[in-house]
Formats: sequence, C-alpha cells, structure tokens
Amino acid sequence: MSDKSSIFDMIGPVMIGPSSSHTAGVVRIGRVARRILGAQPQEAKITFYNSFARTYEGHGSDRAVLAGLLDYKTDDVRIRQALDLAKEQELKYSFRSVGNASTLHPNTVKLELKRGERVVEVVGESLGGGVINIAKLDGFTANFSAALHTLIITARDVPGSIAFISSVLANDNCNIATMTVSRKGRNDLALLVIEMDSGIAPIVKQYLEYLDWVTEVIYIPDIDF
Repeated sequence: MSDKSSIFDMIGPVMIGPSSSHTAGVVRIGRVARRILGAQPQEAKITFYNSFARTYEGHGSDRAVLAGLLDYKTDDVRIRQALDLAKEQELKYSFRSVGNASTLHPNTVKLELKRGERVVEVVGESLGGGVINIAKLDGFTANFSAALHTLIITARDVPGSIAFISSVLANDNCNIATMTVSRKGRNDLALLVIEMDSGIAPIVKQYLEYLDWVTEVIYIPDIDF
C-alpha cells in the first residue's frame, strides 16, 4: 500500500490498514491504555478474543495495538512496522488468542501492561468505524469511549462520595456527559468513570488526589486520534 490516500480513507476514520475495526479501533484502544498506564509500557501481554483471535495477524491488529501503545495515530505509516519499532523501543510484547469467549464482544482485546511497579489491565472493544469502548479497567466495569474528556477515580466506597465529586466538577463548570460506577463490594474499592464535555483544571485533579479516601485519579483529555 502506498502512502497516498486510498478508498479506505473514505470509509470511517483516516487510517492505515484494511479494517476500521481491526486496525483503527485497535490503535485507539492501545493509545487509551497507554494513557491509563501513564507512559509507554515496558511489557505488554496482549490477548485477542473471538473474531480478533482468528484474524488479528492477517488484518494487522497485532501491529495496530503496538502502534497505539507507541502512541501513533490511526493514519501513521509507522503502523506497518510497529512490531519491529516496539522492539527497538524495548517494549517487550507477547500475543495470545482465545477463539471462543461467548461473554465478550466479538472484537475484544485485553492489554496487561507494566512499567516499573505499575501494572494495569485494560479490556477494550472495537465497535466498528473506529469507535471503541473501554469495557473494563483492572477488573472494574468502565464503559467509556475516550471520545470526551475522561476522569477515572479509584476510591473507597464511602457514602456521599459520588455527590461530592460531582459538586467539585460542577464548581469547575464541568458538564458531566456520562458516569459509570463499579465496585467490588459494599464499602470496598469503587471505580468512578466520568466523561465530560470540557476538561478540568490541574488544581481540580490535585484536590481530588488529596482526598484521603481517593486511591488514584487518572485524567485523559479529549484525544486527537
């Protein structure tokens, strides 16, 4: 394929590769996972499920997910060489396929990422046309697209915490578009994912991190995919 625009640029996102689901969507999942980790991973264990498991090599999903972890956009020609470029940047990776996971979306990929002592597990779904859903994060239900500014808060499940966080954002003039709350047990850890129409000021993130019942705050600005 040449570097010039092709018929694939006219259907879905501008991208490198034959399929918006198997390439563009997977690049985007990788880029979001990188932001959740907070940096480029040193190690990546990648599991493709269902349709992905059967076609990931032929459709370039293996190159696409590594390209995303390297923070390449969907139209970056370097996607084609991502397997080699990841090795050059000392990103150790492995692939696994699971062909029959009936409870998962047909186009699902799980990324287990590590950098230093930090480890995250991200499960993403490629929904078609380059649209994605981050279904799970570290075992919690997440369900966000990264198409909006996204705030991810891990905290103890204390009474009134959701209302308090919402009021903090309201005071910063942030309009909440969606909110997903997942917890592992009553009064245990909970994950709050908030998608917003606008970004937050750095001091808001710092304030939320200062709260003694908050474990972690991740802020992902609107991504230019």
